[in-house]
Amino acid sequence: MRWWDPFGDAVLVFPCGPALFGQWVVAAAADALDGLVAATAGNDGLQLNLAVNYSARADVRLAAERIARGVADGSLAAEDIDEQLVSSYLSTGGMPDPDLLIRPGGEYRLSNFLLYQLAGAELYLSGTFWPDFDAGEFEQALAFFRERTAADAAADGGP
Repeated sequence: MRWWDPFGDAVLVFPCGPALFGQWVVAAAADALDGLVAATAGNDGLQLNLAVNYSARADVRLAAERIARGVADGSLAAEDIDEQLVSSYLSTGGMPDPDLLIRPGGEYRLSNFLLYQLAGAELYLSGTFWPDFDAGEFEQALAFFRERTAADAAADGGP
């Protein structure tokens, strides 16, 4: 029996490791995602977060709801609510905030994606659609990121 079988055609996917996060997905997609998590479980290089049927507004609302319940039942004090606590209640809790968002397809908006977590991220906007976003395009995004972070370090008095 698969771990999501009791949920029928939908399953809540929230792996606790640094592999992926999301919301409700159909069982067929959950099969593929579960296989991906298992196949990459031992990796310790880059972290790839996959948001499946993700809504930043829903994520923030659910986090606020859980925090409010904690304050109401006395397990949290209102004065203890800070950015770190809020972040820990999001579906990405325990994962570092992204350093770089690559937005392919010529879009110039975040589209309800990681609104809280992307506050300090560099945004790389590409006119190339996702199916055509190849290794060369990815290298351009990384070069952009390296240039931006080097400029930020120099402005802060770094190397």
